[in-house]
Amino acid sequence: MKELLSGNAAIARGAYEAGVTVGAGYPGTPSTEILENFAKYPDIYAQWSPNEKVALEVGAGASIAGARVLVTMKHVGVNVAADPLFTLAYTGVNGGLLLVSADDPGMHSSQNEQDNRFYALMNKIPCLEPADSQEAKDMVGLGLDISEQFDTPVMLRLTTRVSHSQSFVELKEPGPRTLRPYSKDPLKYVMVPAHGRLRRVFLEERTARLKEYSENCPVNFIEWGDRSLGVITSGISYHYVKEVLPRASVLKLGLTNPLPEKLIRAFAAGVAQILVIEELEPFLELQIRALGIAAKGKELLPSYGELSPALMAERLSKAGFPVAREYLAAAAAGQEAADEPLPGRPPVMCAGCPHRGVFYTLKKLKLIVSGDIGCYTLGSLSPLSAMDTCICMGASIGAALGMEKANPELARRTVAVIGDSTFLHSGVTGLMDVVYNGGTSTVLILDNRTTAMTGHQENPATGTTLLGKPAPEVDLAAVARAVGVNRVRTVDPMNLAELERAVKEEVAAPEPSFIIVRRPCMLLKKNTAAQPVAVDKETCVNCGMCLQLGCPAISRREGKAHITAIQCNGCGLCIQVCKKGALTKRGDENA
Repeated sequence: MKELLSGNAAIARGAYEAGVTVGAGYPGTPSTEILENFAKYPDIYAQWSPNEKVALEVGAGASIAGARVLVTMKHVGVNVAADPLFTLAYTGVNGGLLLVSADDPGMHSSQNEQDNRFYALMNKIPCLEPADSQEAKDMVGLGLDISEQFDTPVMLRLTTRVSHSQSFVELKEPGPRTLRPYSKDPLKYVMVPAHGRLRRVFLEERTARLKEYSENCPVNFIEWGDRSLGVITSGISYHYVKEVLPRASVLKLGLTNPLPEKLIRAFAAGVAQILVIEELEPFLELQIRALGIAAKGKELLPSYGELSPALMAERLSKAGFPVAREYLAAAAAGQEAADEPLPGRPPVMCAGCPHRGVFYTLKKLKLIVSGDIGCYTLGSLSPLSAMDTCICMGASIGAALGMEKANPELARRTVAVIGDSTFLHSGVTGLMDVVYNGGTSTVLILDNRTTAMTGHQENPATGTTLLGKPAPEVDLAAVARAVGVNRVRTVDPMNLAELERAVKEEVAAPEPSFIIVRRPCMLLKKNTAAQPVAVDKETCVNCGMCLQLGCPAISRREGKAHITAIQCNGCGLCIQVCKKGALTKRGDENA
């Protein structure tokens, strides 16, 4: 039976069919839906961990206990999980362990654009790259088999296009969920230096065996065509090659670490010239050139952003590849006249978002805002424009302390802003650092009771697990007090006067402060009884104060403020900022 599945859903299905017992991860686009889909299958265990490092450590323990394991995260999450990953390459596994790294070429939802194939190279672990949903599903089982055969964690490297595109997948019946026997083996699993030196030798021996395996691995194969051009490619780029250069000979690499050197040499000997087509860094190209094979790649195609058939055809056509010119000609012949370009639509916080009042207040108070990763990062955009930094998950608190230590004059002007899930991910240690090292930072926890940016996943503070079971809620205030913060308070972000008063008082205090700004995400708990706000046209003086909130329900029409009732959540922030009383909750007669 075939079913139309996204790459992420296909991986979940592949894990189910391959007998995976335990799945762990941290939500992050484009990887989130893998575990969400996996959690729906029977007879498995799946969990959201506080961060990616913990997820991989849970996966390591489950593997050592004998289970087949799936660990998922986006590309920057592997940075967080790198510590256990490097050591797992030494210890190896018991039950198969597959680490999914969902990379994000084009930075659709990420702060950087790293190529995580290099993690596989550094760790000397196998890396598989699917090109579509069917390969994504199949490579889960293959990766687990490789993991157990060679005693190694295996990376399955996705990109956004593979994660979120849909294609038909052949479904199979799930295999048995059996545990491999556990046996005590400190020489293998206790990585003190003496044991580590022994496992280092094993690592090299395993790499040599993997190189031999790669030569006959079923996901590395040649499609002979016109031998005047040979293309070496992997991942989604394979489909672009087949579209733009349909007659070229192609070496499709599904196992991209370690590379099949003999296969690559044989392919290169059979064609007149070699072109390497891959997204992001010249991972394949550099290694192919190191073999002494002349190859073109990143001199023709960019090492940043997503590839596309159109971009590939344009660049290759300019470089003199006639097949690409044919593609361009065919595309141009079939293309109708282009419409007028659509206006840009920058992302905004939802109408009624509890974060909006926070950033309005921080901007009003002219504070320096050390920000973090989440929906609230949108507070950096106009008209709120109230965030000064955003580095990585959990960095807001440490960065605020660094500002204060570098320039004490900034201490009474700086706040750190971080979400509840992000705080539990990697912000707790930053708060500990503030207290331990005598900082005075004011930290605002934007507690909207969910991990909202990636689609409303549970976290340790929500009281529910990924499997929908009730769980104890982390008491954020108690955590702050436990690490030594004395000034802890909770405020409602929809009460602007209360919020402003709290921020002023805590910023002025000569010691650390912890403000929990608590209101559930309005998409989860929308007040359906709330009336939309209406505008009194006679009273409105077109001052634009309400527009400074950046609410998508508020606009200007015919020289007056206008509320689109169908968008208005009735939160009342605009009523609080209007100094003329022109905004009131009077129903939707102004829609």
